[in-house]
Amino acid sequence: MKQRIGCQVSVFFLCVFITALFFPITAKADIGPKPCVFITFENMGDETCYGTLLSESAGTGPASAWDGDMAHRDMGNLDPDIWEAFAYYQDTDGYYFLQEAWLCSENKRLNWTYYPPNPFKILLYYPETDTFAVSGICERYALDSYFSVDMSGVAFDAVSTQTPVLTVKKSYDYTGEVVSLVIRTVITIALEIGMALLFGFRQRRQLTLIAWVNIMTQIVLNVRLNIVNYNRGFLAFMIFYVCDEAIVFLIEAVLYGILLRKVSEKPVPVWKTTLYALLANVGSFICGIQLAVYIPEIF
Repeated sequence: MKQRIGCQVSVFFLCVFITALFFPITAKADIGPKPCVFITFENMGDETCYGTLLSESAGTGPASAWDGDMAHRDMGNLDPDIWEAFAYYQDTDGYYFLQEAWLCSENKRLNWTYYPPNPFKILLYYPETDTFAVSGICERYALDSYFSVDMSGVAFDAVSTQTPVLTVKKSYDYTGEVVSLVIRTVITIALEIGMALLFGFRQRRQLTLIAWVNIMTQIVLNVRLNIVNYNRGFLAFMIFYVCDEAIVFLIEAVLYGILLRKVSEKPVPVWKTTLYALLANVGSFICGIQLAVYIPEIF
């Protein structure tokens, strides 16, 4: 009877965890990191080049389109002549210059890290030749959206009146995300197996069970955290990490309380399996926090 109730409880917690994965709570407060757009220009030459993102709307966050007042020419961080070139640019789709632009030719990048427009176009300006290059319409696809532009095929013809078109590609490192997920899962399982040995769980059936339970919970946990980090950023990742680790502890405490005691050759008290689940998850949580802070590449 007790085993039947325990199985029902474990199934309940598993359902709660999986439901939380597919129906995450939406935060309403305007706190935490904001959307960012990061653009890398590959094969860009050494000619002086400024870049901006043109916007479909006349404003986003603190940035806004020029209202015709020439006083703005000298108010920003741009050279007045550069600002004027962007301000007078006429986009074929009516997109706006939001009076924000950056020198791109030094580091071959354009980063708009606070309320970038969406949708947007990339517009480059070469003051030495007074020429522009523009992309088609792009849209953000994640909280931090990465794009790359191959400049090797962009040709400037002094005779032609055509503005060169930039080809933009998404450059989010999906392969790296999968690799980091595997690394985090392996590290967590190794840590919890090590903790199991300290608790005296050394039988093959015990360690096999602990490994399989951790493979199940850690894959679901890490996939969920990857999705949260992708869509909402690092702050949301940390909040969900705390909540999800608590859920994982409850699931593992129930499963170990039933299954670990069942496969053990000698009687194992419930308090021991529960304490193991608690300390193992606290240890993996602290380890995960350290990895996220000091080795953010694998997160």
